[in-house]
Amino acid sequence: MELTIDMPAGAAEASLAGSGRPGVLLFMDAIGLRPQIEAMAERIASWGYTVLAPNLFWRDGSAADLAPRGDLRDPQERERFFASGVMDRVRSLTPDLIRTDTRVWLDTLADHADGSPVTVTGYCFGGRVALRAAADFPDRIAAVGMFHTGGIVTDDPQSPHLVVPRVRARVLAGHADNDHSNTPEQIAAFDQVLRDCGVEHRTSVYRGAPHGYTMADTSMFDEAAAERHYAELRELLASV
Repeated sequence: MELTIDMPAGAAEASLAGSGRPGVLLFMDAIGLRPQIEAMAERIASWGYTVLAPNLFWRDGSAADLAPRGDLRDPQERERFFASGVMDRVRSLTPDLIRTDTRVWLDTLADHADGSPVTVTGYCFGGRVALRAAADFPDRIAAVGMFHTGGIVTDDPQSPHLVVPRVRARVLAGHADNDHSNTPEQIAAFDQVLRDCGVEHRTSVYRGAPHGYTMADTSMFDEAAAERHYAELRELLASV
């Protein structure tokens, strides 16, 4: 089901799967809201959940406007797409904007779900958005999934890992192996912050899996890693 959500300065598209069940927010990867994300939402909903997947880049255009034109299963097409300004959109989504938008996403999900504690799952940069969401709304978000998420620990004064002291949700992180945006040192640092802050968590490195391993419409897809992610995410949801 496609929704149009009123935002403070415009409107955003979102995909909704399921109704009247425990709520899940699905934060897309940098490629955007598209059939792959909708298929993931439908699969999660089939486990007994209401899943909302919003277009996080709504300020930049509609999902159709921003969608890839080529087949991203071709590595060269994927490279061309990421050279077309994708990361500019990612960088423009500041912590303040994430906080403003997440409040709307949660309110919208509440209109369709059953009022149970919400789980947020995010992919690629969406994992960083999910972590910030949990920090901004600790009383509304009970669990966070982060998959092939890069840039969690950086030297930036607004690095995502700095919000962990405000997180009360259970955290599940499935890191990609050999991810230049999320090195072993960064993963270890993130784990240490989670431990220091007493955040209940489960993190692991998916050996041999590339960044983007869940996305079946790209050249980075790794079926074994994607299925492992679904199994671990389902366990997380059942624990809430």
